[in-house]
Amino acid sequence: MFPRIRIFKEKIFENAFYLNHLCKEKNIQVAGVTKVTCGNPEIARTFIEAGIKILADSRVINLKKILDSGIDSPNMLLRIPQISEISVVSEIVDYSLISEIEVLKQFFKNSNKPKTKFIFMVDVGDLREGVWYEEADEAIKNAREIAGKSLIGIGTNLGCFGGVIPDEYNMAIIAGFAKKYSLEVVSAGNTAAIALIEKGILPEGITQFRLGESIILGTDVTGNRIIEKTNQDTHILEAEVVECNTKPTKPIGTIGRDAFGRIPYFENLGKRKRIILAIGEQDILPEGLKPLDDKIRFLHASSDHTIFDVSESRKDYRTGDILNFRLTYGSFLRAMNSDYVQKIFVV
Repeated sequence: MFPRIRIFKEKIFENAFYLNHLCKEKNIQVAGVTKVTCGNPEIARTFIEAGIKILADSRVINLKKILDSGIDSPNMLLRIPQISEISVVSEIVDYSLISEIEVLKQFFKNSNKPKTKFIFMVDVGDLREGVWYEEADEAIKNAREIAGKSLIGIGTNLGCFGGVIPDEYNMAIIAGFAKKYSLEVVSAGNTAAIALIEKGILPEGITQFRLGESIILGTDVTGNRIIEKTNQDTHILEAEVVECNTKPTKPIGTIGRDAFGRIPYFENLGKRKRIILAIGEQDILPEGLKPLDDKIRFLHASSDHTIFDVSESRKDYRTGDILNFRLTYGSFLRAMNSDYVQKIFVV
């Protein structure tokens, strides 16, 4: 059945092993992020086999899936917890990122002592979760008063909302808070921070990186680069051609909006050969498809169909042919979350 994505565990193992070793040389622990694979236990085991000790995910349901599969490695909840899920988090999560004092109070309500240890998030510029760094001192003091020894570290997130790249300055701010309050864990790095290790400019005091994209795909979308010495051929998306035809390149009639409310633009290039694939916005981020045939060009997509111009290709595409793609992080994430894309894990 198509579409399907084949995921090569050996390639992911090699990435995980290399990046874990790279970080270990700097006394940095890697938390392997399984989010992009929806907490898939096979990938979680691959991380562990590569030497990664902590498994991290943003969904409690994914962490439970991993635990239920028999994997008992320490885990980390990446998304700051919802009050409605505190009882579950307290039972199954070893480490949780947290940013709200009121939420932290809920963990200790009625003198309960959760299993969970906490890493308090400080925002140093990306404007996602965390107390703003200029106002963090009071919040950290309050968090420590509430959680006591259960507050073990300071963390930050960069790149995911504002696109802010980790640098010596913002990393030093976080390391400084940890030193000031004698907190052991400094969870400040993600895939975008690997460049600081490669360049030898990571400030002292950072103890933990949370890595997902770099292990699964070998890329760094925030830094717009591939990670040196990693594999990018960790997966192949396969999609079937359901129509092959020659048509005008500019629609005829008054142009409104497409199915997603966008106003499409079409350049009039005369008649061109094009194909329609049985995959669409419901399955992938179409702009994130990277065809292995570099002579075909993405045109547009709807919920169920994606259209490519194949006029320049050396291959004579026909209905029933299978096209192969690599995926960007966003497109891979959506494919893994689609029930309509079959997942095949290859040893």
